[in-house]
Amino acid sequence: IMQSLLRMPDAVHVQTPVIEDEELNSVSKIVAEAVGKLVDFRLQEGESLYRVFSEKIANIRTLLSQVEPYEKERTERIRQNLLDRLEKLPVDYDKNRLEQEMIYYIEKLDINEEKHRLENHLDYFVETMDSVMDAGGHGKKLGFIAQEMGREINTLGSKSNQAEMQRIVVKMKDELEQIKEQVLNAL
Repeated sequence: IMQSLLRMPDAVHVQTPVIEDEELNSVSKIVAEAVGKLVDFRLQEGESLYRVFSEKIANIRTLLSQVEPYEKERTERIRQNLLDRLEKLPVDYDKNRLEQEMIYYIEKLDINEEKHRLENHLDYFVETMDSVMDAGGHGKKLGFIAQEMGREINTLGSKSNQAEMQRIVVKMKDELEQIKEQVLNAL
């Protein structure tokens, strides 16, 4: 019955309130002020995130440069360990074939490609950050770049079979994790 009553013409009459120009101007002024404060806050937050990201990227670069001295020492140590173990075995072996196998093995542990790609990702992150400051909004893109940086850092860690290098990798991961946390605050 209620539905039938409501369908009848003029059964319900809704009166739209009349808003005076003065009230409309007041509301418009308050909304404009609130939007202005929101924009100012977002600019401050963006500048703060930019500083945090820049610091963390610089820290990862510094840590990456600390890997190099261990890298050179590591390959020679691996080579020498293999030779020492072979000398203890009562087996004859082809020295040429051994050299080929060692080169292959040491190339598998080479981290130059990962270091180069990580450097490229760091540069791309900074470029994207700079373009965001000019144009606005690329939070997801920064997240994807951070994900790629993580892949390279993980590969460095898996290839580094030396304690000092692994400590450096852990520090890089910590810096990257802080970047990833802050990327969630970027729009």
